[in-house]
Amino acid sequence: MTKPSIVTEPIRVLVCDDQVLVRTGLVTIIDAQPDLEVVGECGDGQTAVELAGRLRPEVVVMDVRMPVLDGIEATRLLAGAGVPYPVKVLVVTTFNLDEYVYEALRAGASGFLLKDAPPSQLLHGIRTVATGAALLDPEVTRQLVGTYAARIRPAEGPPRDIPLTPRELEVLRLIANGLSNSEIAGTLVISQETVKTFVSRILAKLGLRDRVQAVVYAYRQGLVT
Repeated sequence: MTKPSIVTEPIRVLVCDDQVLVRTGLVTIIDAQPDLEVVGECGDGQTAVELAGRLRPEVVVMDVRMPVLDGIEATRLLAGAGVPYPVKVLVVTTFNLDEYVYEALRAGASGFLLKDAPPSQLLHGIRTVATGAALLDPEVTRQLVGTYAARIRPAEGPPRDIPLTPRELEVLRLIANGLSNSEIAGTLVISQETVKTFVSRILAKLGLRDRVQAVVYAYRQGLVT
């Protein structure tokens, strides 16, 4: 007797880019996948926010530079602190590690890709972000931190108690220094599965969404410099 196949709903995606040709290409690539579904498209951030509220996508593919409302402000309204029903935002940009990308990540984006990335990376990025993981390559994290760490000022006032064990603090510092799970495992001589468990605990205890927020948190708390 054969087991019944498990049918899962496709990941709902909203595409926002003011360049019609680029947007059409993104929609075509995404909609061709059986596990992905484009539920809407638009050319400015304000419309993206309005459509997201109505269509309830799981992932918004967001350009940075757009009219009416740019991608950074739109991301903050969709995924920033205090948003009651945050949406995963995947930022696409023509500039690698420019200030706009940094600000978008701080605004709540779950990751970013370059517009010249191959379609396979775009599709992988959407699926990765949809699971709740951050799409930020460890090497990119190193560059991002190296470029903008000085702007992430430690929090003012007395240091707050950090509810992490010494081992979890150690893992957090390694995350902030841009190490991947495999690199952390090698450094601490533990398995990658154990690292994943530590990362999950750290994010849960600190109320953080992903590794990007963990990096910013570590710098704000003065755990790394």
